[in-house]
Amino acid sequence: MLRALAVDDERPSLEELLYLLTADPRIGAVEGAGDATEALRRINRALESGPDGPDALDVVFLDVQMPGLDGLDLARLLTGFAHPPLVVFVTAHEDFAVQAFDLKAVDYVLKPVRKERLAEAVRRAAALRGTPAARIPVHEPDPDQLPVELGGVTRFVAVDDITHVEAQGDYARLHTGRGSHLVRIPLSTLEERWRARGFVRIHRRHLVALRHVGELRLDAGTVSVLVGAEELQVSRRHARELRDLLMRRT
Repeated sequence: MLRALAVDDERPSLEELLYLLTADPRIGAVEGAGDATEALRRINRALESGPDGPDALDVVFLDVQMPGLDGLDLARLLTGFAHPPLVVFVTAHEDFAVQAFDLKAVDYVLKPVRKERLAEAVRRAAALRGTPAARIPVHEPDPDQLPVELGGVTRFVAVDDITHVEAQGDYARLHTGRGSHLVRIPLSTLEERWRARGFVRIHRRHLVALRHVGELRLDAGTVSVLVGAEELQVSRRHARELRDLLMRRT
């Protein structure tokens, strides 16, 4: 059973998070803290107690924007310890996801928090802590769609609608004709998964869908492709392979 700490400076949000965590059967005990400073005092007690001590903590559910020491600052401090608790960010702000995963966060849950989405974050934390409760059957993902989260709502993006993918740390930004979405999947994973669907690496930061390439441009020794209205640079090492694939496709 996981021992958890929930941290949020907004009392209604903290109470809602505590309520949802208490209802999860994988959470054995949960405490609340109203700011990062209070949380740090509690975490220090846990670290002094040791992983098997009476004050130990397994996971911290942490808001990002708080007065004084914010959630990212607290997570950075925890990276300096040998055996810190796991961190799950729970926030209304999508913009800090890349920084959060750079700090080895287990998950990044957007407010308003849905019970099912929080349960997935608990499952991930339990899996990393090796608890028996973590062993819950996981359904195979639909190969034609990718779930993305925006404002607490999960949407499903058709892979065929994705024009290109941009690497952003441990994240990837999926671009479609209607906008973009951030997902916690490395670009290398998507490259391997979607190679058979016509996605090709053109740069260390970009993966493109061949079906959406409108033009291949050569200018003074540089190569680029036009994908929708966006021009993307092609690195030298990928230029010949891309040209051959486009020629074969035509």
